[in-house]
Amino acid sequence: MPLSMTGFARIEAPLTSADGKNWGTFCWEIRSVNHRYIETHFRLPEHLRELEPQLRERLRTTLARGKLDIALHLHIDSASADTLSINGALVSQLVSALQQIEDQLPSAAPINALDILKWTGVAQKRDLDRNQVLTQTLQKFDAAIEQLLENRAREGQELAQLIEQRLVAISIQVTNVRTAMPKIIQAQRDRLIAKVAALQVELDDDRVEQEIVLLAQKADVDEELDRLDTHIIEVRRTLKQSGSIGRRLDFLMQELNREANTLSSKSIVSETTLAAVDLKVLIEQMREQIQNIE
Repeated sequence: MPLSMTGFARIEAPLTSADGKNWGTFCWEIRSVNHRYIETHFRLPEHLRELEPQLRERLRTTLARGKLDIALHLHIDSASADTLSINGALVSQLVSALQQIEDQLPSAAPINALDILKWTGVAQKRDLDRNQVLTQTLQKFDAAIEQLLENRAREGQELAQLIEQRLVAISIQVTNVRTAMPKIIQAQRDRLIAKVAALQVELDDDRVEQEIVLLAQKADVDEELDRLDTHIIEVRRTLKQSGSIGRRLDFLMQELNREANTLSSKSIVSETTLAAVDLKVLIEQMREQIQNIE
C-alpha cells in the first residue's frame, strides 16, 4: 500500500531521573509534506543539538521522501530543578575532621549543621542526568516515527482509493470508445459513399474502398486503447507494492497522458474527442494525488 508524504505525529512523555523523580515533560512533533527527496529541518534545545545526526539516520532508514519539520519541546519543572541534595560522603569527611579538631581543641567553639551546609560542595543543586535525557528522548522519537508512519499509511490508503476511482472511470471511457469505434468507422464509410453519390460522378469502387481503408487506418485507436488498459493494470499493481512508489506512479501518469493525447489526435468524431478530454482530466486528477505519495 502507498504511503502519503503528508502526515503529523506528536508524542509527549514525562522526563524522569534514574530514581524515578519527575523533572518535567518533553514533546516531539513531526510534520511531513510532499517533496522530491527527503529533507529534514530540526528545532532542538541548544544543549541537545548532538542528537541531530542520530535523528537524521533514523529518519533516513525509515522514510524515502518528504519534507520533515521536527521539533523537540523540553519543559523542566522549576520546583524539581531547584531541589537540593546533600553530598553525604563529603559531610561524613567533614564530621570526622571536626571530631578530630574537637579532640585536640576541646575549648574550640562548636560548629553546627548550618556551618557544614555552607561548605563548598555539601549542598548541591540536583541536575538531571544528561544521558538519561538523551535515552528517553531518543526512545520517544522512535515512537513518534511509528505514529507518523501510521498516519501516512492511513492517508496513503485514502489516496489509493481516490486513484482507484479514477482508474475505474478511465476503464469505462476506454470500453466506451472501443465499443463505439466499429459504428464510428461504419458511419464514416456511409458518409463518404453518400458524398460520392451526391457528386454524381463515377468513381472506381476499388478507389472508394481504398479511401475507406485509409480512413479506418488513420482512425484506428486499438493500440492506444490496449496501452491504456495495460497502464491501468500496472498502476494497480504498483499501488499494491510497498516502499517508495511515487516516482513510478508519476511515470505511469505520463504514459497514460501520452496515449490520451494520441487518442485525441486520431479522433475523427466529437465523441472520441470528448472521451480523450475526459481521460486527460482523470489522469491529471490522479497525478495531483500521486504528488503526495512517497
